[in-house]
Amino acid sequence: MPGPTPDRPTFHPVADHALMVEFGDTIADDIHAAVLRLDRALTRTPVPGVTEAVPAYASLLVDFDPTLTDHALVRAALTALLVTATDTPATPTLRHVDICYEADCAPDMDAVTHLTGLSRDAVIAAHLAGDYRVYMYGFAPGYAYLAGIPPELRLDRKPAPVRGVAAGTVLIAGPQCLVSTVTMPTGWWRIGTSPTAILLDDPARPFLFDIGDNVRFRRITLATLHATKAPHG
Repeated sequence: MPGPTPDRPTFHPVADHALMVEFGDTIADDIHAAVLRLDRALTRTPVPGVTEAVPAYASLLVDFDPTLTDHALVRAALTALLVTATDTPATPTLRHVDICYEADCAPDMDAVTHLTGLSRDAVIAAHLAGDYRVYMYGFAPGYAYLAGIPPELRLDRKPAPVRGVAAGTVLIAGPQCLVSTVTMPTGWWRIGTSPTAILLDDPARPFLFDIGDNVRFRRITLATLHATKAPHG
């Protein structure tokens, strides 16, 4: 059976209250564009009984109230949206994230240089040159998953996670990058520290990023980091 594509997604029931719409199985711009296209269409034309839509890299999870509708009705409504919806994507906002690569701010830098065969300066230059985009939120509050790590920096996750990784740690693994927002374990590689606030004290806008935003990292010194307040959470 053919797998899902941006033009021909597949639908999968999730418990009795959700439907997963899958557009592919890789991180790719055309796949994610299809996810966001359906998400925007659903926002413009609400489906009765649908309570929430959660976009990810290659899928859209559509939650609904099972006392008001069911999988078949939601699937039919989403299929109609896919056929009829037209879309003009919004211009993405460019967000800047400060990062310090010095000393203890980047505890895995030596390991990354060893595994990639790059010098420290080359690792930093490659990371700063990355073309990052916010693809999804997940795992923890404000955890914005950014795709766009340059190929030369793409490393598998560590065999075992490290505990107690602080909020504000800039992490990479595979083609992805993120800035942690809470202290927790991770198997990703710690290459820097950021004072940029991701969690915002605003109920109307709890996080810095919107899905689809572009992100550029901006290098700062250790002195600047220490002088900057870091309200990550």
